[in-house]
Amino acid sequence: MPPLTPHYADDLEEGAPAARRERLLLALGGAFILINHVALLLARDRPVSHLWPVAMWALCAAGGHALLNRRLPARDPLLFPLAMLLTGWGLNLIARLVPSYTVRQTSWLVVGMLALLALTALPRDLRWLRRYRYTWLIGGLALLFLTIFVGENPADTGPRLWLWLGLGRVYYQPSELLKILLVAFLASYFAEHGRYMRQDTVRLGPWRVPSPAFLGPVLLMWGVCVIVLVWQRDLGTATLFFAVFMAMLYLASGQALLLAGGAALLAIASAVAYRLFDVVALRVDIWWNPWPTANAGGYQIVQSLIAVASGGVLGQGIGQGQPGIIPVVHSDFAFAAIAEEWGLVGALSVIGVLAVLVVRGMRVAAQARQPFDMLLAAGLSVLLAVQGLLIMGGVLRLLPLTGVTLPFISYGGSSLLTSFTVVGLLLVLSERGERAS
Repeated sequence: MPPLTPHYADDLEEGAPAARRERLLLALGGAFILINHVALLLARDRPVSHLWPVAMWALCAAGGHALLNRRLPARDPLLFPLAMLLTGWGLNLIARLVPSYTVRQTSWLVVGMLALLALTALPRDLRWLRRYRYTWLIGGLALLFLTIFVGENPADTGPRLWLWLGLGRVYYQPSELLKILLVAFLASYFAEHGRYMRQDTVRLGPWRVPSPAFLGPVLLMWGVCVIVLVWQRDLGTATLFFAVFMAMLYLASGQALLLAGGAALLAIASAVAYRLFDVVALRVDIWWNPWPTANAGGYQIVQSLIAVASGGVLGQGIGQGQPGIIPVVHSDFAFAAIAEEWGLVGALSVIGVLAVLVVRGMRVAAQARQPFDMLLAAGLSVLLAVQGLLIMGGVLRLLPLTGVTLPFISYGGSSLLTSFTVVGLLLVLSERGERAS
């Protein structure tokens, strides 16, 4: 696919530089977050001192904007404000649902911002990420394997997918890091072998598909990732990995048949998992008909549907609904809480912001000059899109619940750090694409 070379300046109003547009969007996002937090304090009769999370958000937004202006002046002006808007909305939600977790989530916001800015200080050609793909991926797999032996669960129940970092109750989930490392590995491998994958093909009936000689190594590494995740019962992340892999394979090879084959494999794997894993069978049964078990296994999804319905068009208002009835609402069902207290307008706004973020990421991919840049930007964008679709579809009972988090919004430091790292890489890639054009 020939690269496109649009200029971000073409999207800006005449005479309005990208930095000014970004600053305006951050100010509008900050106003929205502040108003919501003030409304929460009034609804819950909390003191003004509880506005400190908004102050920390504003500090991160202002500091990030200033440093990005210095390091990446030609970046995409929408990526950072959109990410900060969703993150601030998530802080509002955590402060409303589980006030005791607000300090942790705000702390991870600071860590995520530092990670984003650190990426802008590294060499912008991303050679350190491209050349050492096997090293990075094997290192991520090693951390994932480590959770099998010393992994913990902060809730003390369920799969032990976290590593304790030795600081109080601070944990990290290695599978979150592995998401980015797998996308980087696939982008590097496909960029190096993409031309051969299109030329050296084998006939499969009326179609031609890439030679197994080129697909073998990448299938091996991806297969190990999925097998370990399935072993750990982290089936949501395994599904996410499968979808991202198929999307990037299609982008690299241009073979639509591979998507059809991938869909068939996913259907077969789902049927097998339904037979082998009780947790999969339970989730599928609940998805198909939760009402007979509304007071037992189907309680969570039924309460989620009731919350979404009770939100109406404009919502109950922050602090006015009862989303806390839903178990684990601050993590798996954050979207249901938004639908209840911000209504259809709020739910569609979250979907819209995520959609624009993904589209801008794909735009970065479209204007990239190098195959690696294109595939990396596209893979990271697909990662955000699929993760958002999986969890929102699960909450609305359009899909079986997978247990992944809603990017930027759900409670979870590992997820928030991963999301900021994704945005940091997209910002770097947008600067490289704009400089090249």
